[in-house]
Amino acid sequence: MRARDVFSYSYSAIRLRKLRAGLTTLGVVIGIAAIVALLSITQGLQTTITAQLQTGLATDTLIVTPGRAFGGGISEANSGFKLFVTDTQTINNLTNVETSIAIIQRAGWIRSGARDRPTSVIGVDFARYASIYSSTFVAETGDIPLNPANETVVVGKRISDPWKNETIFFNANDNAEIIWRNATARPPVNDTYTGHITAVLKEVGGFGIGGPSDSGIYIPISKAQVFFGTDECDTIIVKLKNSDKTTIDSVSKAITDAFNKEVSVMSSTAVLNILSSVFSIIQLFLGGIAAISLIVAGIGIMNIMIVSLMERTREIGILKALGTKSRTVLLIFLCEAVIIGLMGATIGIGAGWILANVVAIVLGRSSGSLGGGASMGNQAGAFGRMTITPILTPMVFLGALAFGVGVSVIFALYPAWRASKLKPVEALRYE
Repeated sequence: MRARDVFSYSYSAIRLRKLRAGLTTLGVVIGIAAIVALLSITQGLQTTITAQLQTGLATDTLIVTPGRAFGGGISEANSGFKLFVTDTQTINNLTNVETSIAIIQRAGWIRSGARDRPTSVIGVDFARYASIYSSTFVAETGDIPLNPANETVVVGKRISDPWKNETIFFNANDNAEIIWRNATARPPVNDTYTGHITAVLKEVGGFGIGGPSDSGIYIPISKAQVFFGTDECDTIIVKLKNSDKTTIDSVSKAITDAFNKEVSVMSSTAVLNILSSVFSIIQLFLGGIAAISLIVAGIGIMNIMIVSLMERTREIGILKALGTKSRTVLLIFLCEAVIIGLMGATIGIGAGWILANVVAIVLGRSSGSLGGGASMGNQAGAFGRMTITPILTPMVFLGALAFGVGVSVIFALYPAWRASKLKPVEALRYE
């Protein structure tokens, strides 16, 4: 029997049992849809977060934080070591370091009349910060002074237009009250001063460690030292002369040695590499969970094929009596499994893609509504409304197709083998 005849015979057998074939195919559809939806969402989320990180991070920078690193760039908590603004002088004297800046950051509010926004108050050297983040620390309205007065304030785009609907809260040339909850005082008090907004930043659209944020406000480092009553800084950003791995490694070691290994040094590329590794593990985990449902569908296929074998025993006997080879009978049953797997995988990929887009829309709306609530963190509301675009890679598409067909064939092997081994005489006598 030719391959075309085998396929035609198998397809006819499926059409005669539409309901049973449909229910069997449904199991494959559910399994493949789950795999495609989960992997597409995860891939889209990874791409979105990576793109935002690349926007907020400069590849030729290092991030220095207090505390010994004991694995994966994570700092040891409560080591007692502190970084100070003047420590930038030590770092600037190292080879291959172009410049460095200290960052003092506190959670606070910005208020003008009845308008009030929670934010992060960030003290930086405006000139050096602009040189490191030349593409993101850029004014949309107003001007960023490189030698600012102490009352100068620069605000992120989401502070000015928090809902992106032209409802302007703060604009250039406005005066605003900067508020910080001083928890070191007993009892805690709100320290305030009036600042002058000289610029609103262009929308960054990303988030990063130390980089400009759409939901941050920036004040001169000298004012931050007085306002917060400290010379201690949270982070030092180091700009290198190039982004070569050799330079990153050598400067990282030099900084660590300069502070007797009491600081952690992380590069932007290391952050992205860690993120990529984490998402790879997540994808593998989610894919494994979704694959379980497909294995359950495979067991259903085996069950249905065995029932079909029992019902078609006389039919197989007639085929063999007419000279059909055992190999051909085996191929007929396997071809039925291939058709079921192919239909289930194709429909499942489409259904999974639709489901992924629906979930992405829901997650996007949720991130927008939750953005303001996270504003008191160190990167105040930096996510904004995060748009997730599901990505169906060729590998996921072909893998889902092959997995759907493969599972169907594997679980159909035993029933197909049993069918091929039936003896014509016994099969014809079967009731």
